[in-house]
Amino acid sequence: MTDSLLYALCAFVLIQLFYYLFIFTRLAFYGKSTNYGSDSPGVTVLVCALNEKENLMELLPLLDAQEYPEFEVILLDDRSDDGSEDFMRENIHGWKHIRYIRINDEFSHVTPKKYALTVGMKQAKYPIALMTDADCRPNSVHWITAMTSQISEEKNIVIGFSPYEKESGLLNWFIRCETFYTAVQYLSFSLAGLTYMGVGRNIMYKRQVFFENKGFYRHRHIMGGDDDIFLNEVSTSTNTAIAIEPESFVYSKPKITWSAWLRQKRRHLAVSQFYRKRNKMMLGFLSSSHVAVWFLSFLTLGFALFNHDILLLQELGAVVGIRWIVQWILFFIINRKLDRTVEWFSFLLMDFAFFIYYVFFGFFVMTRRKPRNTWN
Repeated sequence: MTDSLLYALCAFVLIQLFYYLFIFTRLAFYGKSTNYGSDSPGVTVLVCALNEKENLMELLPLLDAQEYPEFEVILLDDRSDDGSEDFMRENIHGWKHIRYIRINDEFSHVTPKKYALTVGMKQAKYPIALMTDADCRPNSVHWITAMTSQISEEKNIVIGFSPYEKESGLLNWFIRCETFYTAVQYLSFSLAGLTYMGVGRNIMYKRQVFFENKGFYRHRHIMGGDDDIFLNEVSTSTNTAIAIEPESFVYSKPKITWSAWLRQKRRHLAVSQFYRKRNKMMLGFLSSSHVAVWFLSFLTLGFALFNHDILLLQELGAVVGIRWIVQWILFFIINRKLDRTVEWFSFLLMDFAFFIYYVFFGFFVMTRRKPRNTWN
């Protein structure tokens, strides 16, 4: 019995090590490749907003102050009733690069945000579209430059990183952990030619890509997915680049209550069912092997302690120790690249937290309900 447990544990640890050594190392040892000073194509920044007046008062001056040769910012106001329209009408002439489009209609055949983004794509003046959200803040006046530096004739899509602001509390810590580990996955898989998602808070692609693939048409009725489902459809093994220079980062305000965060995660997980089959399989193997390693470790530990089996304890320590050392080294390197999103000394606790997280949301996946028709 104990041998079977140990063999099973070794098998799942090997699966984890495959991801660490053959996928995540691509991000850990990725060199910062920039093309600053080369061609600077015109860029349209699209910002969708629903009742975001307070955030727009902070964000729009930051976007208007971006240092880039040729760009515009289009604010797509989706039926806001918090005074956003009055604020924009009063201040629009004070900004050099800001355009304002008010959207008053809602349609049953398409979700509001996807309709707003489609309007923005059609109204944009420039060939490159860069998306962010109203509650985001670019890390630098060179944000557009840093993102555009990765665009080329072959690279039509650029995936950026959008960490959450660091605050006190368990929820904020876990949100940062989840943001970090999710970024480790989608950035690493993209470098491996297996792009499956980006985050709408910081993503860029050529408008030509949008229109050639009929925009959001195939998933227009699904709430969410304007970033990950769209990339699932249009990305290839060669047309996507990543941007991880600090100037390219866009910080976002995190949820401050567990209920708000849970609603957000339920919507994200509901959208993931529309991923390509290969994407669902590779993510499924990663998360299920993670759960299996912790479950079998606890089970093996229980058997060893109950039977006073010192040898089994030593073997268990060796197996999980190898995984932990490899993981810690890679996460430490990647965390430094991603602006130290997570405190390095909490990596082991983070790993255990994801075991609980995967088990909890596994039940949600099996009892999935239609996601709520809301923006947040």
